[in-house]
Amino acid sequence: MTVHLDGMASARLADPTETANDIPHAENGNKPAKDVKYRKVKEEIIHVGTESKFHVTPVSEEEHELDANRVPSRPTPELKFDIDDEGDTLSNHNSITALLSSKFRDIQKRLKQYGIESPRFRKRLVSRWESLNYDVCENVLYLKDQEKYKSKRWVTLRWLSKWLVMFFIGIGTALLAAAIHFVVEKLAHFKFDLIKHYFDDCAKNNCLYQPALIWMGINLVITVAGASLVTFLQPMAAGSGIPYIKAYLNGVKIPGLLTFRAFVAKTLGVVLSILGGLACGKEGPMAHSGSIIAAGLGRGRINFCGGKSISFYSVFRNDHEIRDFVAGGAASGVSSAFGAPIGGTLFSLEEAASFWNQDLTWRVFFSSMVACFATNFLISAINGDPTKLTDPGLIRFNAFKFDLKFDLIEIPFFIFMAVVGGLSGALFVVMNYKLTVFRKRYLNKNWIKVVEAGLVAVVSAAVAFGLLVGINDCTDKAPFDSHAVTAAVYCTDKKHNSLSTLFLTTPEGCLKALLHDPFESHNPASLVAFVLIFFVLGVWTYGLSVSSGVFIPSLAIGAAWGRLIGIGVAYMMPDNPNLAANSTLIKQLDVGKFALIGAASQLGGILRTTISLTVIIVECTDDISFGLPIMIVLMISKWVGDFITTGLYDMNVEVMGIPTLPFESPPLCEDLRASDVMSAPLATFKTKEKVETVYEMLKDETFCGFPVIEDDSLTTGKGKLKGLILRSQLLVLLKKKIFCPEGQVPPRNITIKDFRDFYPVYLKVSEIDLSDEEKSYVIDLKPYYNPSPYTVEKKFSLSRVFNLFRGLGLRHLIVTDEKNVPVGIVTRKDLAKFRVGSKRGLVKIEQLKIQDK
Repeated sequence: MTVHLDGMASARLADPTETANDIPHAENGNKPAKDVKYRKVKEEIIHVGTESKFHVTPVSEEEHELDANRVPSRPTPELKFDIDDEGDTLSNHNSITALLSSKFRDIQKRLKQYGIESPRFRKRLVSRWESLNYDVCENVLYLKDQEKYKSKRWVTLRWLSKWLVMFFIGIGTALLAAAIHFVVEKLAHFKFDLIKHYFDDCAKNNCLYQPALIWMGINLVITVAGASLVTFLQPMAAGSGIPYIKAYLNGVKIPGLLTFRAFVAKTLGVVLSILGGLACGKEGPMAHSGSIIAAGLGRGRINFCGGKSISFYSVFRNDHEIRDFVAGGAASGVSSAFGAPIGGTLFSLEEAASFWNQDLTWRVFFSSMVACFATNFLISAINGDPTKLTDPGLIRFNAFKFDLKFDLIEIPFFIFMAVVGGLSGALFVVMNYKLTVFRKRYLNKNWIKVVEAGLVAVVSAAVAFGLLVGINDCTDKAPFDSHAVTAAVYCTDKKHNSLSTLFLTTPEGCLKALLHDPFESHNPASLVAFVLIFFVLGVWTYGLSVSSGVFIPSLAIGAAWGRLIGIGVAYMMPDNPNLAANSTLIKQLDVGKFALIGAASQLGGILRTTISLTVIIVECTDDISFGLPIMIVLMISKWVGDFITTGLYDMNVEVMGIPTLPFESPPLCEDLRASDVMSAPLATFKTKEKVETVYEMLKDETFCGFPVIEDDSLTTGKGKLKGLILRSQLLVLLKKKIFCPEGQVPPRNITIKDFRDFYPVYLKVSEIDLSDEEKSYVIDLKPYYNPSPYTVEKKFSLSRVFNLFRGLGLRHLIVTDEKNVPVGIVTRKDLAKFRVGSKRGLVKIEQLKIQDK
């Protein structure tokens, strides 16, 4: 039953079919939160013969005021009706109708119950996600620690330190990129050269099963190793990591995302994924790897496996500073991957970061520039000419043989391709969403994840082998890459199978072949087969428990069907009369140009980013004259894709139930107040509490913040607000035993450094060991709680609460009454549950459920 309030929000009355997980939670707590105002109704059931009449009697205003702070109990007793079973026979026509109607109601009830019990992954938030602490805790310890930093020398040193950390972030990311590039290229060339050898020999000796088995065997072993590394060492290293980085920079704490385990699993995993023949790239994981490097350098400490760590400094150990460094690390990763420092900076701004300022822009761009230059130098040195500096990134589209120019008559073709890219990108997202939900429901065991990854690797090799053997697309045109591995298979007269340049190479080599291979290299049948197969493999691969990216597969899919359209256009349109003597080169330019437009359209339709992708593609092609068509197709493909569904990264964030906050407050919510969305009742502490009380509260509740009230309050749990103390602070105080018997002076042998030493992996209640005597002691919270937390009165509108919470990057916003008594608390989940979206051109506002999983 639903009661509509003020034309927008709705208050849900207790439904006996709701489960415990459907009840909203506070910030990692187990107390129900008030979605909106609950209006209690009294239902009278009056039986008159076989009829039941309902009378709804509103509660008086006095009763409503008394129940304002009470959480409604759940569930209410289920209403039962007396049903006459005498008609359940086949004696007359009415009995048949009643029987069929009863069976239909039973099926309908089961379907409804299935919908209740089965989680709707995009319609809920998961309660385990916590917020980061961007607000500074200005307690006594903090103010005392800041006294030694009040000098111009220290301010200058801190400013220089930020730039120095950004410099080393760029250097570290470049070293990693060069190492991954060297290992992948060498091992991949060895692998495909071995397969080519068996292909050419066995095509003559009728033993083609040998290269097939070798190919599938190599893929299986390497991929299973990579999947096991990610699954069992650090699951947060799966995928590209960009959705998690995006959520982190929005203010959500992602445990395990920026750890040394994640770094090992991500870097080694992406090498194994590419060598295992999966349809993935290393460009997306580079953004995650760069973020891990940035977080490690920013904290000044590296935590190794087994609890060991190396510590350098602790001045930047807070969420605010680490957030800015991670933004620079993500930009450096994209810059080193594509050789695009401006594109990397814009990617971090457009896709990842939620908090930005002008100083951060310059530091992020500096880090991206250093990463690009260092990567260029290192890869050029690997290639034997360190001073040439011709390889600024892991993947370059390389310069086309002619300048990329376009005519006005080609714009309609580009628009058509943009629409195709938007539609195919939306199809990619929808199919991957269905597959992701299926995996979460049925393939959620670790060994199943590893088996699925191995299966995808074997199928990828088997399908590629089938296409090479089944499609005899022979050509004598030399491939663009002089080091490309080509297999003849059934071709003769020094010809090779054109599909071998697409499958016997890394995904990056495949993309370059589609962009730059001569006009006659690939016939339409081969391209159609490649598009269909690679599209399905790309959908299937993204979401596996392996380290992989979606940039390169998306570009390769789009380049293939773009090249196909370019072939058709080249035969349709007349040659330029000024260059008619060399029509083959004109066709080659046209097909490469259309392949690039197709690649941009496909990538835009999947990721839905425009500005950064435009700059990245322009920087990768070294030709700015083609920037306008790229901008047009990226914008149109985004519009078309958004009309159907959200982007791939946003879909992943929604499926994981991460409570990200948009830039603007939900519309049509002016009538909602802070009291309508806050979590209540509160768990509070007094300024002096018994150790046992604190310990039991931390053990029983999962709240991350506790308001501190004055000691002289007469009502239990009620009193004027004195401050806010975090769970992490209380755990450190208990661990360090900062308490004493009542009446004695408490110990003061703790500093702000003791709290920073536990950052970012905080203590757990299970790690606290207290004796019975210690539980009777008293702990003084006054020097440790934040005496000036942000508060609002309960009459504040939701839009003002949202803007304050979002703009300041808060974790807790305390709601008080007119006497400054805390009555509730607003957390990220209380605001993120109001989601605004658009589908098929219509804007919709939905209220999400908060569940435990």
